[in-house]
Amino acid sequence: MKKMIPFGLALVTVLAGFSFVDAAKDAETQKAVEEATASLDEYMLAFNARDPKAWAATLNYPHVRIASGSVRVWETEQEYADYMDFDSFAERFGWDHSHWLTRKVVTASKDKIHFATVFQRFNDKNEPIATFNSMYIVTKVNGHWGTQARSSFAP
Repeated sequence: MKKMIPFGLALVTVLAGFSFVDAAKDAETQKAVEEATASLDEYMLAFNARDPKAWAATLNYPHVRIASGSVRVWETEQEYADYMDFDSFAERFGWDHSHWLTRKVVTASKDKIHFATVFQRFNDKNEPIATFNSMYIVTKVNGHWGTQARSSFAP
């Protein structure tokens, strides 16, 4: 059974029956899915705004990224904000902005959601330049929903 729920820039597919708690039927878990999805919307908005502090605020720490053959861990929000140089990133990849194409809930609980995502990067002419599959683990820590870990094939 699939239930489509519209959110921001993409649709979220809840794979009921594949999750530890049936997110489509459990109100507490459904609310968690909605809040976690909203945090992913904030993540993408801050990324596209090229605002490292706002982007770092959409994460939970320690934050883990698995990509490009390595595992990277940031212990604090400030450490993460200091890491990102959007101008260099844009120049290196010809990037202007990104969008979620899909975000599928793989499993969900009241304080942790695993999303299988696909996102796309675009140039300044709004032409797609790359599409990446990834996994995002979004957690609720001290009342804050944020991405705790992500694994992607993006450089």
